[in-house]
Amino acid sequence: MPRPTGRVLTLLELLQSGGTRTVAELADRLGVDGRTVRRYVEHLIDLDVPVESIRGRYGGYRLGPGYRLPPLMLAEDEALAVLLGLAAGRRAGLPAAGSTAGETASAKIRRVLPKHVAGRLAALLDSLAFTDLSRPAAAPAPVPDAEVLLTLADAVRHRRPVSLRYTDRSGHRSERTLHAHGIVAHEGRWYVTGADPGAGADPGTGEERTFRLDRITDARPLPGSFEAPTDHDPARQLLAGFAAAEYRHEVVLRVRATVAQVRAHLPATVAGVAELGPTADEGQWLRVELRAERLDWLPPVLAALDRPFVIERPSELRALVTAFANRLASHALRT
Repeated sequence: MPRPTGRVLTLLELLQSGGTRTVAELADRLGVDGRTVRRYVEHLIDLDVPVESIRGRYGGYRLGPGYRLPPLMLAEDEALAVLLGLAAGRRAGLPAAGSTAGETASAKIRRVLPKHVAGRLAALLDSLAFTDLSRPAAAPAPVPDAEVLLTLADAVRHRRPVSLRYTDRSGHRSERTLHAHGIVAHEGRWYVTGADPGAGADPGTGEERTFRLDRITDARPLPGSFEAPTDHDPARQLLAGFAAAEYRHEVVLRVRATVAQVRAHLPATVAGVAELGPTADEGQWLRVELRAERLDWLPPVLAALDRPFVIERPSELRALVTAFANRLASHALRT
């Protein structure tokens, strides 16, 4: 049975979550009667915690404004959310997260956490990478399980193999073994990159794999360890995997432009870009390769790029670009 001091701290945690809590609600959550709740509130007031009593039908207790912040208590998943928010804010260049206040807030949270919790969160922050396109998704993305996230981070830090239960986009379930190299945040989603030791020509290395964390239902560390490649870049692997994913159409273009001009319309998650070298009279040409389920979005992109290009394949794209150009010319001639 919890000791009275533990219940007083639980009461403070309930009040810190915001709003007014009725005596009946607090009594039910603490497993005591209303009289004991009032006694616990008096203990908090004696500790200079500004608890206000609200009278009336919807009355109860709430935290009032005080001269200092009440003691902050965070569960493991709450501490994870706060620290990840600060890390993402620094990566995005948000002033508050990148300032001294953000750094000191992060340090304070780490300092008061239990040692085992602080170690797991530190492992995650050390293994975390962001892509250049790590902006929020247009729609809320599924949230990965916190325990899965922390287990994978520990596997990355200590180079331990991990067993995953994974459901792919077609709904097929499987159990995989992964040598996890890093965790990457990209456009509101979380991914783990690494090598599958059971695949590929070299069993000791395996094929590169990328898994979405919200599709992982269980992650368990396995015995042993592995050697991670020294030059591995998890974010780069993720983007390269997106660009090389299997789709219905394989598109190859030659574009006379700079890499920056192409990337402004076709980011690394969509297309691969390679320099072909300058010609004597026409300047720098690039080879642009991408895969797509549909082609109808490409003519407007090529028009917006507004650079000379050659369509090597597929032939269907030539017809779509011609039709798009004819429509534009028809609209432009209207009076």
